[in-house]
Amino acid sequence: MALTLGCGVGAAASIPRLLLLGIGIGKAPPPPFNSLPRPAPPRLRSTTVVASLSATTCSDSNSNSNSNSLSLSHSMDLSDIKGKCKTWKWKEQFSINFFFHPSPLGSSAPPLLLVHGFGASILHWRRNIGILSQSYNVYAIDLLGFGASDKPPNFAYTTDSWAQLVLDFLDDIVKRPTVLIGNSLGSLVCVIAASGVESRQGLIRGLVLLNCAGGMNNKAIVDDWRIKLLLPLLLLIDFLLKQRGIASAIFERVKQRENLRSILLSVYGNKNSVDEDLVEIIKGPAEDEGALDSFVSIVTGPPGPNPVQLMPKLSLPILVLWGDQDPFTPIDGPVGKYFSSLPSQFSNVKLFMLEGVGHCPHDDRPQLVHEKLFPWLSHLPASS
Repeated sequence: MALTLGCGVGAAASIPRLLLLGIGIGKAPPPPFNSLPRPAPPRLRSTTVVASLSATTCSDSNSNSNSNSLSLSHSMDLSDIKGKCKTWKWKEQFSINFFFHPSPLGSSAPPLLLVHGFGASILHWRRNIGILSQSYNVYAIDLLGFGASDKPPNFAYTTDSWAQLVLDFLDDIVKRPTVLIGNSLGSLVCVIAASGVESRQGLIRGLVLLNCAGGMNNKAIVDDWRIKLLLPLLLLIDFLLKQRGIASAIFERVKQRENLRSILLSVYGNKNSVDEDLVEIIKGPAEDEGALDSFVSIVTGPPGPNPVQLMPKLSLPILVLWGDQDPFTPIDGPVGKYFSSLPSQFSNVKLFMLEGVGHCPHDDRPQLVHEKLFPWLSHLPASS
């Protein structure tokens, strides 16, 4: 289980910080992104028509307290989510854990597929499934190597293989044009999946990207001077993680509850959202057999396709939501800057900055995500 980054990838400092935790040098220093002077996030203009929210969202979008209460009132217990999960056999070889929550509207409700980030699982959508399912048929999936899905030994994880998994799931299970909603690495997987559906037109209706990752690991962000400074350390870490004994010792220390809590607090803007359930969501799958192999393969593997290469190829509707307090993929970093430039270049892309929000907006401040998500979903063209 690649729990190390809590919810996603993209920060130059994330892996070095965890290595310090793993080898026991007390508490690691905060990421360089937090210590560097940073300009205020740019004021981004969007042409999205902000319609009145449906009854499934808060009645007053200006009231954080009311909308927060509504989001939390729809939060599902982890045991309820686990109890409704099913298993799908992918490629007749791998057991994939998935979840389906039907809408009271029945089969007429459009489907959504939720794709978690690096180190998370279906359970990370606990604060979104309930409210989304009032108007949509909600699916969620544990990617191979994460959550309750298989963690096969000696498997070479790639973002391309996860994207193929998503496409096959849509073909075999959902069987209807679907909106993909992803966080961090999950966002990137959705982008790659959408760029590979030429032979299956209409399979994906739109994309919602929450703080999209730049690659499977830190090696993707090669044009950031902070990465260049840390590149020798990143290469050293790759070498160390390929030594089984060292990797095991680091992994065991990182997945300790207090270390996980510290990491999560560093990537969430709303510290109240870092509760015991969240710690358990990350920690639980890390105890599974094969979790260490997944961790090493993902951290040391090739970063995979870059969103800069893929986004211009996509013509379907895309909503980008970005937490302005994200230390992993900061808005002033190369990935953040790229995505913030897209609305001025492509009419199919809408972007909103979410104030006071970290790397995992849907769980950090779900009410802010829902306020932007529901109007956008309601304006999507009808599926064929």
